[in-house]
Formats: sequence, structure tokens, C-alpha cells
Amino acid sequence: MRVSLIQIAVSDSESVDERRERAAGLVREQQGSDLVVLPELWHVGAFAYDSFTTRAEPLDGPTAGAMAEAARDARVWLHAGSIAEQDPSGAVFNTSLVFSPDGELVRTYRKIHRFGFDKGEAVLMSAGSEIVTVPHPDTTLGLATCYDLRFPELFRALVDAGAQTLVIPAGWPERRLGHWTLLARARAVENQSYVLACGTAGTHANVPQAGHSMVIDPWGEVLAEAGHREEVLTVDLDVERVVKTREEFPALKDRVLGR
Repeated sequence: MRVSLIQIAVSDSESVDERRERAAGLVREQQGSDLVVLPELWHVGAFAYDSFTTRAEPLDGPTAGAMAEAARDARVWLHAGSIAEQDPSGAVFNTSLVFSPDGELVRTYRKIHRFGFDKGEAVLMSAGSEIVTVPHPDTTLGLATCYDLRFPELFRALVDAGAQTLVIPAGWPERRLGHWTLLARARAVENQSYVLACGTAGTHANVPQAGHSMVIDPWGEVLAEAGHREEVLTVDLDVERVVKTREEFPALKDRVLGR
């Protein structure tokens, strides 16, 4: 299974329309990949709080439309990162979108844990409540977003729901880069799953982004890691490695609490 993580750079100088067009072009370049992943809120910026409500879109809005078309053109499964979604009631969610190679929106995930400590996302956006997995042809994807990474119980629930590959788009700040790399590896080890952690590069709203997108195997080994600039990581995964790891070192079977 070939995966491509697009660590797109965000900046205050680029319009949403320009960034949307550029992201779609980068997706189209990943023909031959079985799964392509974009970061969290790449269209507006994860710390651009003033844009959350003004730039929020419905699920049939321009960003979803552009991503559906790009997935269809490249013939790839696309986790299009997340967008600021506005539902018919006016509520805004941090919502991940997953498209099939036909351009069909097959799953959405509304971020459960909102960041901000009673500010920013935590007050501007509503919380999701649903555990979401995606039946990809090669593996079962478990969906989480950025701040979710700090809550291991979510990932246990995803594994219990059948997840083998955990996909985590993020807009993680550079000042907490150490936590990003530590927690991403921990989620891989404790859940004996692949982790695809895709972050943003660049700076927006005066917040430098961590970058350092990673592909991590079920033993916690980093198979590929980006730097601070915009780049694409492409890695071939042995999807049977998840099954083999769980059989050879059956830690998940020894769980006592939380079952």
C-alpha cells in the first residue's frame, strides 16, 4: 500500500482560493498512491481563528468539490485533511473528509477534542462525538485530528472498531514539536498500528508550524519524516505487518481495563 502525506505550507499571504488550487494540484501529482493525506484546516489555517466562521463551508462547498475532483482525476483515495464545516443549523465543526477514487465523499469525521482551553477552536467550533473508521481496500483507517492525539482512549476505541492505520491530520505548533513526535510514536506502539501523521509547514496567524509529518510503523519505528518545509512523503507500507505484530506480540489481547 503506497501512502503519500502532503505537508502543505500555509501562510497569511496566500488566499484560500489560491491554496485550494495548489492543494488540488499536489493531490493530482500523487497518481499511483493508494492513499493521499492532507493536513488539518489547511484551507484557512489551524490558528486563524478569525477565519473559522467567515470561511466555513458546507460539505458540498468549494473545498470539498475541489478535493473530490482532484481525487477523481488522480484515481486515489484521499483524506483531504479537515475543513471548517458549517452545517445547516449554522454550527461550525472541524471536519475531516475522505474521498474514494471516484470522487465520492465516503466518510466525514468531526473532531472530538477541540483545542484552546476555553478560547479559539474550543469556543468557536462545536465538538464531534462519533468514532469513525473507513474501510479502505487495503486497510481499515481510524480517523483523528491534531489535539485528539493527546487522548489515547480515542485511539483504543478506534482499534476496537477495527482500525489498523491511524490517520492524524494536524496544524501542530512548532513550539510543541517534541510532543508531536513523542505522542505519534506512542499511539503507534500502544495500538500496534501504522500512524500517518500529516501536519502543516509554514507560519500563519503568527504561529510557526511544526511540520515533521511522519509515517510510523506498528513497532513505533519512523519510516519517513518531513522537515519544516512543504514536501510530500511517499512510503510503501506492508499492511500485513499490523496483523503480524499483533500476533507476535499480543499486548492488545492482555488488556484488562477499559474493555
